[in-house]
Amino acid sequence: MRRVSWIFRLVGTVLASALFVTGITLAIAPRLWGIANSHEELPTTLPTFEPLAQRSYVYDNAGGEIAIFQQENIQPFALSQVPPDVIKDVLAVEDKEFYTHDGVNVRSLIRATLSNFSSGATRQGASTITQQVVKNEFLAGLPRDGRYKLLQVHYALMLEKVMTKDQILERYLNTIFFGNNAYGLAAAAETYFGETLDQLSLVQGAFLAGLIRSPSGYDPFRQPERARARFAQVLDRLVAEHLITDAQRVNYLTTWPIPEVAQNLPGRDTTPTYFTEALQDYLLNKSNILGTDEQERRSTLLRGGLRIYTTLDPKLQATAEFSRNALPDTAQGFDAAIVSLDTSSGAIRVMVGGKGFKRNVSEVNMALVPRQTGSSIKIFVLAAALEAGVQPDDTIDGLVPCTLPNPDDPKNPFVIANGESQGVAPLSTMTALSINCAYSRLAQIVGLHRVVDTTYRMAHSDYLYTGQTKEQRGADIIHPYASFATGANEMSPMDMASGGQTIANVGLHHDPYYVERIDRADGSSMYVHDDPGVQVLDPGVALTEINVLKGVIASGTGRHYPLADKRPAAGKTGTQQDNTNAWFVGLTPQLTTAVWVGNPNGYIKMNNVPEFVKDGVSKVQGGTYPDKIWKLYTDAALGDQPQLDWAPPPPDARPAARLFLPGDECLGRVVSGAPVDPNATPAAEVPTVTLADGSPDPNAPVAPPVTAAPVVIQPVDPGTTIAPDVLDPHAPVPTVPIAGTLVYDCANGPTAANLNGH
Repeated sequence: MRRVSWIFRLVGTVLASALFVTGITLAIAPRLWGIANSHEELPTTLPTFEPLAQRSYVYDNAGGEIAIFQQENIQPFALSQVPPDVIKDVLAVEDKEFYTHDGVNVRSLIRATLSNFSSGATRQGASTITQQVVKNEFLAGLPRDGRYKLLQVHYALMLEKVMTKDQILERYLNTIFFGNNAYGLAAAAETYFGETLDQLSLVQGAFLAGLIRSPSGYDPFRQPERARARFAQVLDRLVAEHLITDAQRVNYLTTWPIPEVAQNLPGRDTTPTYFTEALQDYLLNKSNILGTDEQERRSTLLRGGLRIYTTLDPKLQATAEFSRNALPDTAQGFDAAIVSLDTSSGAIRVMVGGKGFKRNVSEVNMALVPRQTGSSIKIFVLAAALEAGVQPDDTIDGLVPCTLPNPDDPKNPFVIANGESQGVAPLSTMTALSINCAYSRLAQIVGLHRVVDTTYRMAHSDYLYTGQTKEQRGADIIHPYASFATGANEMSPMDMASGGQTIANVGLHHDPYYVERIDRADGSSMYVHDDPGVQVLDPGVALTEINVLKGVIASGTGRHYPLADKRPAAGKTGTQQDNTNAWFVGLTPQLTTAVWVGNPNGYIKMNNVPEFVKDGVSKVQGGTYPDKIWKLYTDAALGDQPQLDWAPPPPDARPAARLFLPGDECLGRVVSGAPVDPNATPAAEVPTVTLADGSPDPNAPVAPPVTAAPVVIQPVDPGTTIAPDVLDPHAPVPTVPIAGTLVYDCANGPTAANLNGH
């Protein structure tokens, strides 16, 4: 009976085994057939590795790291830099037989293949480290079919023949994804622990090894409980491999903290700033330094491992940010922006786009946003006038109100009804007092199109250039408005600083720039800034304008905040209508700085703002907070620098003349008669006779009445205004001698004031 029973059991076992093998064979037959028929498609050569992507580093002009640009956080390293305990952790978790197999672990592969084929889905991986390298490097994007697995095995075997184990492991540890944009161990060490690769401990390596299987599923920042459970599994594996003791495992589980937030290396601050964000936009969208198309530029910047050395001065930047805080915080959100350029080169030393860059909160960089300029735009009108031969002692009418032609809309003349008023006086006086009627008239005397052309040439940059579209500009391009001199056009602090640099650098313009040089990952030079500049203004014109703008600070609208120790400086205030924007553009031989104050959210009046009133400012104008911020910044920035001054301006080339606007102001010459001057002393007087009691003698002779001959005026042809197509900066403007020619308002005719002052 026992013999029969044994035979039945044997037969049953054989039959069961046969059925199992048959079932497996039937299940995998279609897949095996596909693999068998794919052998002819197997490549005979091994593809090459793509170069490792690398983050790009950005430095200020003192060598400090200020930004990292990256698509994937990859920080290449050599295997020798990895602590041995960390290597043991990874091998224990991912491929403990790595140094003994030939690229494929046959036992694990068969086990996983049978499981996956029987289920019809991929449930077990069993890939060796070599296979994972192959999958990531050569097979990305291919369908996961039979050919895919065969290719993976094929490439793994080939790879092991052309690379050493250490080389394969080094590539693996450099490229494996650890989550949170960290690729490779070095990036993971920084992201999760804020440490360099060589500082990683055994327990930290164990935690990172646990992330490899599913970086998102075990993400400690978003899935802390799953991350801790995975960490426990890894520790169990390390105990089994005799890398730690069970007591150590318990200690790690109970005392070692799971990472909670992303980290940076000590001393590394990758927080974006207005400058670094503007720099990135510039490199990707506003220059061809990194390539001719956007895709090339993006790949080079974010994956090319560049070393970018910028113009930003960290001390000046900190000084400017501190000075900006002279503007009190307000409930309405008023803010200030500052751009400061190196006068001699155009290098951007300071960029303050507001109180502080905050992602998704305050990202708008007001240093680059065009806003109406108020009277600060007069620096361009003055430059165009001086280029055309106007002199600071030439006189012009600045009485308010004034009604001026409007070339864009002749039926609706440009009217200035209020503001500072000044009768006929030298242009230097009109500049110091910022007289709108005088400067609006001057802009048309010079020619509005010529003023616009001069503005573009003086303020040229990657943000402001002739021919740009509205989309490129982000706001309207500059127009020859009749209201140009009162700030109708919009310009940014960058634009205003760029124009000011041209003046302060004695007419030699340099486009503002961010980058001094760029080195490639291998240390070779990729780019070096080289800009000889363009002589936009005649040196004598620039020196004359500087001398006039010094008067703004000495006795004009900017007189409240002169620089310390009488340091030479020039500048121009600007206040837009209703005090919605306030400006100061300050010039020194070393730094040219533009300061804007307003509300980033719109043109909101800065009148009687409680926080400002408490500070003693009822109306914010260019001569208040903008001027004050400029002084605080410049005093500190140049405190240890020598007091430099510009050369004196050249002497006037001719006697002072009267500037006039044809069509608005008419000319005449007195041909007969003489006007009565009520303030003149009569040539002869009749003596007064009195009686003994002091009363007038009624019989005394009476002085004859004062009469004047009728004044006869002969009109003089005033000529015409400058034609719109005349852009020659040296084409002369309409002037007449101060003495001998009557200049009067064409609409009202000559007045006593005209006659007495002709």
